[in-house]
Amino acid sequence: MTTFTTTQEATNVEGQPIKLTVAYDDKVHKESKYAAYLPVYDNTTKFPPTEPFEFHDRGHNADPAKPNLLNRNDPAVKTSKLTPRVGTEITGLQLSHLTDAQKDELALLIAERGVVIFRDQDFKDIGPDAQKEFGKYFGPLHVHPVGAHVKDHIEFHSIYLGKDNLYRLGRSQTKLTTTGYHSDVSYEHQTPGITILTLVQVPETGGDTGWVSQAAAYDRLSEPLKQFLEGLLAEHSGFPQAENARKDGHFVRREPVKSYHPIVRVHPVTKQKVLFVNRGFTKRIVGLKEEESDAILKLLFKHISQSQDIQVRVRWDDRTVALWDNRVTAHTAISDYDVSDEGEGLRQGFRITTLADKPVGVNGLESRWD
Repeated sequence: MTTFTTTQEATNVEGQPIKLTVAYDDKVHKESKYAAYLPVYDNTTKFPPTEPFEFHDRGHNADPAKPNLLNRNDPAVKTSKLTPRVGTEITGLQLSHLTDAQKDELALLIAERGVVIFRDQDFKDIGPDAQKEFGKYFGPLHVHPVGAHVKDHIEFHSIYLGKDNLYRLGRSQTKLTTTGYHSDVSYEHQTPGITILTLVQVPETGGDTGWVSQAAAYDRLSEPLKQFLEGLLAEHSGFPQAENARKDGHFVRREPVKSYHPIVRVHPVTKQKVLFVNRGFTKRIVGLKEEESDAILKLLFKHISQSQDIQVRVRWDDRTVALWDNRVTAHTAISDYDVSDEGEGLRQGFRITTLADKPVGVNGLESRWD
């Protein structure tokens, strides 16, 4: 993929010297108010493996009726379900002004509905420090092991696709579709919980995001298949992602890991059973023969990607923020626009991902790793 890059001598937030690859063309963005959020790569700073930590899901603190978040007495606050099984849209509330009680109820709502979309937000304008503080309320911030980030804010995964950087198209140009449903970095030992995605520039049309309810995906399975899967672990691996990054000349800032997670996961707050596999990172089912594992995963991946009746597709604008729970959804970017066409434009934003609990399945089946 053609990408404009330059390498600079710089310092990281601790003042240590680093080599920084800038993955965009200044000339393309000279008028942009949000150039500071464009993609760079720190090619020097290494991170140790993620350490185990105690996690408290904020949804445990929430009033199930959500009177603080969904104030029925405030006519400005409007809430609507985007589909029956997944997705809720809220207008009339600013994420940047939420109280702790409202954030707790939001964590519960995200767990219940999979993804919550907030419109007409000022979130992109409150600055990186405030944006990080908002994310940290829900859990420790994840640093992506290979992805582009925002300069001086390595916790922000920079999302950008424009004519000066086509890297996010990846290997999709050799395939029939650019879509690929996944749960963010599900190979981590304690996997992500809430992800917050903000777009600051969007194409005139296209560039939507799709989500699928993994709870609904589980519910649709036959009872014998549910019972069979509930006792199984699947391998989630970060090794292919790291190997591909190295092939593409990118720095791996944290060495890859594998985890063996329950195929059917139980959400710690809602107690709903969730199908926890994705084509991006799930490689095999532990204990099955190779042909058996391949056949079952192929069935589940097809079910997740093709079941439009448990999916939602969201159109973006540059004042929209999406928050989703990676434990109960999978998602995909939909790169259906032509970045070389000035009329269609480019897509730029940033993602904040929080880490959550160690997955636990039915009857206490726990994740493990080597």
